[in-house]
Amino acid sequence: MKLSERALSIKPSPTLAMDAKAKALKAAGEDIVNFGVGEPDFDTPDNIKEAAIKAIRDGFTKYTPVGGIDELKTAIIEKFRADNNLTYEKDEVIVSCGAKHSLYNIAEALFGPGDEVIIPSPYWVTYPDQVILNDAVPVVASTDEKNSFKITPDLLREKLSARTKALILNTPSNPTGLAYDRKNLEAIAELAVKHDFYIISDEIYEKLTYDGFSHASIAALGDDIKKRTIVVNGLSKSHAMTGWRIGFAAGPREIIQAMTNIQSQSTSNPASISQKAAVEALKGPQDFIPKMVAEFDSRRKYMVERLNKIKGVSCITPVGAFYAFPNVSSCYGKKFQDRTINSSLDLSAYLLEQAKAALVPGMAFGDDRFIRLSYATSTENIKKGLDRIEEALTQLI
Repeated sequence: MKLSERALSIKPSPTLAMDAKAKALKAAGEDIVNFGVGEPDFDTPDNIKEAAIKAIRDGFTKYTPVGGIDELKTAIIEKFRADNNLTYEKDEVIVSCGAKHSLYNIAEALFGPGDEVIIPSPYWVTYPDQVILNDAVPVVASTDEKNSFKITPDLLREKLSARTKALILNTPSNPTGLAYDRKNLEAIAELAVKHDFYIISDEIYEKLTYDGFSHASIAALGDDIKKRTIVVNGLSKSHAMTGWRIGFAAGPREIIQAMTNIQSQSTSNPASISQKAAVEALKGPQDFIPKMVAEFDSRRKYMVERLNKIKGVSCITPVGAFYAFPNVSSCYGKKFQDRTINSSLDLSAYLLEQAKAALVPGMAFGDDRFIRLSYATSTENIKKGLDRIEEALTQLI
């Protein structure tokens, strides 16, 4: 069988692959602590579930408009106005089957052969592959701990070319948990306007911030940057609705219309029942979110403190999302019995086998010096997993 070049050019999501492996081992009876998946361990709030149940009982189970029902678009528009000081019309908003789907629709609508898309590294694993799938070229801009993993204006200028079509900006970030403040965003916006490229602003973790950090959307910095920005968001992280598959995007109407046309020929509308649940998520009580954030904050502090106490490990304190991204490169070159650790992939495999702890190698995010651990699991699990990891790392010589 001859597969397409497009299919052969990509690889499966490493985060989902690690999660599947951890779950398979657990199903086989292994006591695995899973730090791999980016999914809140909280249940979807009951009021949201009830809205879905009502939709089923009311017979709201048919096709809807491709880009989402008006009621949901209205709720999204109000969310952008209240949270981000952004104003959109309904034809500037699309609802898709998760934020990942929104991002893919953008790539389909904007990218083509020869286009270059700048992606700061460490990056979410899906960004480069979505660019490649649409015949464009991912241009990786490697950031560093000393700049809190943020792309600087100088680094951005270095990566710009006549073929630059867009910059993908993820704030707060998966995997680092770091985020861009208003000053950082203003410098990036100035370059985007000057050199006329798009910003794809992935803000899926905007509600999950700590230490008083205030999220800002780059699209809100002025009309010139707004017309060059597509903002992506969703309910998976903020409302513990990963399985409901509701994401949305807002931006210039020509781009949103193109995304809607593409969606009409791929998935059609998002699930009708999930859309009704999403309306309740956006318009109903929001007191669930600060409670969840407070719990994540407690876990964050514990995990980062523990990681920094492990010999040879260093970890910047994240200000958003629910990930720690420790530097473990001092472990490379060390051995356990006849096994040598030479990469984040080697270390992740060793920790899964020896410590029964599943995590994701930094190689998947574009920086092999690191590993990613999610603290979207109980404090009890975090303590147990870190105890095991610490013990396993002490056995390396």
